[in-house]
Parts: sequence; C-alpha cells; structure tokens
Amino acid sequence: MRASAFATPRPLPPRRAPLLAGAAVVLLALPIFLAAGWRLDGWLLGAALWLGAQGLGGLLAHLRLGAGSLAASGVVGIGMMFRAVAVMVVVIAVAASDARLGLAAALVYALAYTLELGVSLATYFGSPAP
Repeated sequence: MRASAFATPRPLPPRRAPLLAGAAVVLLALPIFLAAGWRLDGWLLGAALWLGAQGLGGLLAHLRLGAGSLAASGVVGIGMMFRAVAVMVVVIAVAASDARLGLAAALVYALAYTLELGVSLATYFGSPAP
C-alpha cells in the first residue's frame, strides 16, 4: 500500500458490512461454544459486551462531526474511548473472579471486534478517493 493511500481523505463508508461481520462472528461462536462444551455464560457476556458497544457506537454515529460542531466531535472522541475502557473494565473485573468466564467473554468480543475492524478498514481503503 502506498503512503498516499493514508494521506487521501475518503468519505466514511457505510457501517452495515462491518456490523454484519461482527454479528456473524458472535453468532458463529455460539455453536462452537455448544460443541466444545464451554460455558454459555462466557459467550453471553462477550455477546452482550459487543452488542452494548455497538449500541453506544450507534448513538455516537448520529452526532455531527467536523469543525462546525467541535463539541459533538469531542463527545464522539470521548465516547469511543469510553467504549473500549468500559469493555476492558468489565472483562478484567469478571476475569478477576472467574478466569475462564473472563477469557471466554474476551475471546468472543475480541474476535468480533477484530473482524469488524478489518472489514471497516477494507471498505474504507477499498473505496475510491474523491
């Protein structure tokens, strides 16, 4: 990838494909948990964390970004950081009391988030620059 690809601004791509990719990971993890005999509460916690983060992200997506609305841009920036910190705090707190439960939840969330991020980057850099 050329350095100019990072310097060329592009419009934000639709969020549908990354959201569906993350949801597919969460849903496909359920039969894996069932087949492996792992505790379902780990899957449920990971799925709930991912859904909660998506809900907050959906709320933040409705705020207008740009130089004309600096307050909204600040709220979005803080909100995005809060999403990550909130998930991390919950997973660490759960893992402190039950390591297997925390690991299972972290695994489901991390895999869903990773695929969602990968699809987001692919759609962003795959779109033509204006």
